[in-house]
Amino acid sequence: MSKAPLTIALSKGRILTETLPLLDAAGLTPAEDVNTTRKLMVDGPEGVRFLIIRAADVCTYVERGAADLGIVGRDLLLEARPQVYEPLDLGIGRCRLCVAGPKALVERGKPKRGSHIRVATKYDRLAEQYYLGQGVQAEIIHLYGSMELAPLVGMADRIVDLVSTGGTLKANGLVEEDTLYEISSRLIANPASHATKAERIQPVIDRLRRAVDR
Repeated sequence: MSKAPLTIALSKGRILTETLPLLDAAGLTPAEDVNTTRKLMVDGPEGVRFLIIRAADVCTYVERGAADLGIVGRDLLLEARPQVYEPLDLGIGRCRLCVAGPKALVERGKPKRGSHIRVATKYDRLAEQYYLGQGVQAEIIHLYGSMELAPLVGMADRIVDLVSTGGTLKANGLVEEDTLYEISSRLIANPASHATKAERIQPVIDRLRRAVDR
């Protein structure tokens, strides 16, 4: 009886673009062009298959065992806190999770303890945790994208979002106020898979580690 394939969940989008050269270097190249195929499941070499899914879903697939391994940004691990192992920092998708706001507002200083502000973000828990530590009551406005628009239309005072170059902030009159976390993409593993399929998972981890170290 053939073994079930080792399943690796890949995040769509920018992370995928940076992931593919690492997979190539590790000898784990998908059998099809994952940037153009409409398939959500693609074969790979040596009994490996890939799931091509939304970055926000990778943690769930791995935590629930639908995928043995996954590649996902540290921001989503911090926000979702899934019960997974995190054996390797892949060093790709580098950016930072920041607080930003309109330049004039930020120049007046951070919100004072006991004050109330409105914060637009998709990182509800991390934003709330940050402002709780500052002694500030934050009304969290959950958005899925285009955070920079919220302060421009008066819906929020600050945003908490990923920042890479800062170009989008600048184009919309926003500036960084604080950095919550430095972010990069991580290889994660389902704990049960890591235990029962160690002889298959560990070589994949080792090959990816060598690819990262090149």
